[in-house]
Amino acid sequence: MRSQVYSLLVDNNPGVLSRIAGLFSRRGYSIDSITAGMTADPRFTRITVVSSGDELILSQIEKQLRKLEDVVDIKMLKENESVCRELIMVKLRADASQRGEIISVADIFRAKIVDVEEDCLMIELTGTKSKLEAFLNLLKDYEILELARTGITGLSRGSKDVAFF
Repeated sequence: MRSQVYSLLVDNNPGVLSRIAGLFSRRGYSIDSITAGMTADPRFTRITVVSSGDELILSQIEKQLRKLEDVVDIKMLKENESVCRELIMVKLRADASQRGEIISVADIFRAKIVDVEEDCLMIELTGTKSKLEAFLNLLKDYEILELARTGITGLSRGSKDVAFF
């Protein structure tokens, strides 16, 4: 069982994300992560889907995605040939005596403190899944009040095979 990142360039039409998620649902494929956002050209949206399965299932997912009318291009993002990132925001309970320690951990990971209140602070961090997990692991001694993750998004490295969108 392995994980695969699919970068889809799709027509920016109403319901396209629903149709893609529906394909996964109907076929019983797992979605580990899904993100979507408009490209530099507003006619197109880039959707990044992370799914896991054996080679046959991952190959079948690609074939089924290619059949969808709104799909313009598909790239399988490979670890050494692409850059993938995820964003997390974490709100921690922190009194004045704990703030310094938490800020030190955030600095090590180049995280940003984006909000501070009397009894809590909010941190934003972007990075690979393993970096985010390592960061959260160091925060396990503190009370996490809320946590939000965007899911993985990515692009292939270099300029070859770049879609003109």
